[in-house]
Parts: sequence; C-alpha cells; structure tokens
Amino acid sequence: MEDLEIKKYEEMARISKALSHPSRLFIIHKLGEQEYCVKDLSQMIGAHISTVSKHLTILKKAGIIDSEKRGNFNFYKLQTRCVLDIFNYIMNVINFNKDKKNKI
Repeated sequence: MEDLEIKKYEEMARISKALSHPSRLFIIHKLGEQEYCVKDLSQMIGAHISTVSKHLTILKKAGIIDSEKRGNFNFYKLQTRCVLDIFNYIMNVINFNKDKKNKI
C-alpha cells in the first residue's frame, strides 16, 4: 500500500472507532432528529454529564458532529446527515445474519 492509501484507511478506522460505542450511536441517532445540549443527552442516555461530554468530544474530533454555543449551553448537531446511512447498513447486516441463522 502507498502512503496516501494507508492514511485513507487510518482515517476510516479512526472514524469507525468513534462510532464503536452504543452511547455514541444513540447520540448520533438523536442528533439526526434535532439539536441537543449535553444535559438533555445525559438525561436520555442515563449517564453523567462528564461521560456524555467525553462521547461528544470523540464524535466532534472525528468530524461527525459539531457544536454551537448559545448562552451558557453548547448545542450539538450532526455535521453531515449521511452518517445516518450507516445505521441502515448495519441493520441490513443484522437482518441478513438473523435470517441466515433462522434458515439453519
């Protein structure tokens, strides 16, 4: 592999790693519906604000989400909505595997 190709796959792995936590997937799903502040997301997830803030930082560093300061609060939103397509692909794999197991 060439250096440019290696860098491309490293970046893909970094973004994939940011997606590899149930709470972060939940956050992405909710931000697909509307913008939220960390307090609201914390209540929905049932986790401490500091934990949710760490998840948000990981997603933001990966370029998946962005934030905007309004008054005393940061509101988070999806950077690009196409990330929601990943959910469809994952569900297709889950359903395929479920169907495959049911046929055995």
